[in-house]
Amino acid sequence: MVFLGILTLFPSCEIKKSSPLVEQSIAKLELIPKNIKYGFDLDQCRIVKKKIKNGDTFGSILEENGIDYPEVYKILKVVKNKVNVKRLVVGNYYTLLFSKDSILTPKAFIYEPQVDNYTVIQLRDSIYGKKVVKPIKIVTKEGNGLIKNSLYETMMNSGLNDQLTYYLADVYAWNIDFYRLHKGDRFKVIYTEKFVDDTISIGIERIKAAIFEHAGKEFYAFEFQPDSLKGIVEYFDENAKNLRRAFLKAPVKFGPVTSRYNLKRRIAYYGNRIKPHRGTDFAASVGTPILSTAKGIVVKSSYTRGNGNYVTIKHNNTYSTQYLHMKHRKVKVGEWVEQGQVIGSVGMTGYTSGPHVCYRFWKNGIQVDPFRQILPEAKPISNKLKTTYLNDIVNLKTQLDCISFNSKSTYINSALAQSNSDIQ
Repeated sequence: MVFLGILTLFPSCEIKKSSPLVEQSIAKLELIPKNIKYGFDLDQCRIVKKKIKNGDTFGSILEENGIDYPEVYKILKVVKNKVNVKRLVVGNYYTLLFSKDSILTPKAFIYEPQVDNYTVIQLRDSIYGKKVVKPIKIVTKEGNGLIKNSLYETMMNSGLNDQLTYYLADVYAWNIDFYRLHKGDRFKVIYTEKFVDDTISIGIERIKAAIFEHAGKEFYAFEFQPDSLKGIVEYFDENAKNLRRAFLKAPVKFGPVTSRYNLKRRIAYYGNRIKPHRGTDFAASVGTPILSTAKGIVVKSSYTRGNGNYVTIKHNNTYSTQYLHMKHRKVKVGEWVEQGQVIGSVGMTGYTSGPHVCYRFWKNGIQVDPFRQILPEAKPISNKLKTTYLNDIVNLKTQLDCISFNSKSTYINSALAQSNSDIQ
């Protein structure tokens, strides 16, 4: 009987081994991907997505969908210190997930205030709430453009992220006046951009290298960190010369010069008489941040009938600057300010016919034209780091030089900067 028992077992093993069709079908079933999002299998859910209206609250939304107030209160108590659903912004979307069974009330609430994160609350069974930050993918890209009008317009026509306009303006803030670009100026750039859900851009991360041809002159820029302790990244040219100068070109990031320093200016309103203009006017919309063009100490922060709200900064024993017609002043006398720090906002206070900032510049106590000054350079890179820097930029410069001015923008590679196992 034992022998027969063994014989009867063997056929069952053989059947299992000779069932490739069964094995294949199982394998195929396992390969079918689940539609997982927000931590739920969406194929098993009925999905309702709506836009938040005036008067909508987390509680009112749940009550409208069959969850009575005592249960809403219980849910809020559980998730109180984990998520914040008190302020639902009108126009944003929320999603309700319903199970495909006889239960009529939703099992989950999802709120997406921004493209890079969402809040999920499970409403029954095991109640919980959490904020989930989506994984960010960092993509290295190349781009180029030919200036026909403005830098911003060129970015749009080239299919580049328009944020590159501001990043390039920051890199070349000391070297190029972007409101005085020439038709035919051109640039190439290597930069990194941040994405969520593979295709949704959430902004530029940084510029790694660039070359800007302006008025027939080439301006290279390569990022480098000369002081690892401070963690400050600066940009240097192909010869390790710092692009930064002691003074910014302008007190606003984007604002055309509407009136230059001119000691022989004639004004029709005053009978075409000479009325010197000892400042440089930069037009900008009301509220535009006004930046200190160099570090220094605030010696005046006041108001007069002519100047309106104004700030004067002493940078050293040689240079001082002044900023007129502010809407608001954001610094006080005696306060130390850094280069690029916001010291006020553009307005129309004092004698002015339109929103702008009048920028005045003193050298050795005499008002001068800032555009005609040979301004001091920033602290140079140390000799010890110079060799390191020049070695570091070899490959980047080669890559930059190999980009054609006529080529389309390309992806180079990508890396996952942030991960979250709950996101699929």
